[in-house]
Amino acid sequence: MAELWYGYIWPPVLIVLEIMAIIVPLLLMVAWLTYAERKVIGAIQRRKGPNVVGPFGLLQPLADGAKLFLKETVIPSGANRGVFLLAPMITFLLSLVAWAVIPFGRGLVVANINVGILYLFAISSLGVYGIVMAGWASNSKYAFLGALRSAAQMVSYEVSIGFVMISVLLCVGSLNLSDIVLAQAGRFGLFGWFWLPLLPMFVIFFVSGLAETNRAPFDLPEAEAELVSGYNVEYSAMTFALFFLGEYANMILVSAMTSILFLGGWLPPFPIAPFTWIPTPLWLILKICAVLFVFLWVRAAFPRYRYDQLMRLGWKVFLPASLFWLVLIAGVLVAFGWTPVVGTAT
Repeated sequence: MAELWYGYIWPPVLIVLEIMAIIVPLLLMVAWLTYAERKVIGAIQRRKGPNVVGPFGLLQPLADGAKLFLKETVIPSGANRGVFLLAPMITFLLSLVAWAVIPFGRGLVVANINVGILYLFAISSLGVYGIVMAGWASNSKYAFLGALRSAAQMVSYEVSIGFVMISVLLCVGSLNLSDIVLAQAGRFGLFGWFWLPLLPMFVIFFVSGLAETNRAPFDLPEAEAELVSGYNVEYSAMTFALFFLGEYANMILVSAMTSILFLGGWLPPFPIAPFTWIPTPLWLILKICAVLFVFLWVRAAFPRYRYDQLMRLGWKVFLPASLFWLVLIAGVLVAFGWTPVVGTAT
């Protein structure tokens, strides 16, 4: 009986528990990120934000979720029903499966694969399919134009994100995300993280992350003035909620990637007590929250770009700049003999 339990039953149960340990807190974080966004933007604009439902308005996300859950799902006449319903599911699921390779500490990861960066890049690249499917299946010109805008925007900035990831790969010598975090460990603390030596790439990655997640000032697919909410204009109730949850989950994912690639992941800012007393997952969560705050701050502080400005920034500024810094980093590593030895974190 013990052999049956430990050999056949317990392994899949353990995998399910690991997945739930990530997905449940993530969904809760997504829900209250909407509350945090309204509070932060309200504070910047000198107003209160949600303050009625529950103490300090903390139950507002539950009220919003209940409202969307109880509404009727309306499918437009002439829409492709199957693709219309599948699109938000794909967007939402892709925002969750990427977390399988995010390490919260040494060994605290669902899948410690050696190609973690490629996995994340592949998942983020697939996100465009859900948006294009939504725009096409809606049988609406506004939704279709919004989907085309979003697809072009995401593809444009994925190129720069790819070059940034390659630059980090050159400095580490491994595609494993745990290796990337451990490569930033040292006696210099936060001054030894990659944000300082790779500062231009750090800026390019963060701004490209804003564009990749369709966040202000790059929320051109939404563009209320001319596209009336873009690719999801025909969606309502829980189908809209899945797109909404997917967008905010992608924000958290980009913040986690930024923290791992440039901000030391689960490492404390200084390798001394009392910083080392704090559990490593908490350091990663704090860094994710700090990056998310900048996401919200940027939305309240900067006006929306024109579409030609957005595409020019991606192709004429970020692409040549990231390619230049990539070649420069590779040249410096080879010239000074700093090429790292490929290893695998255990």
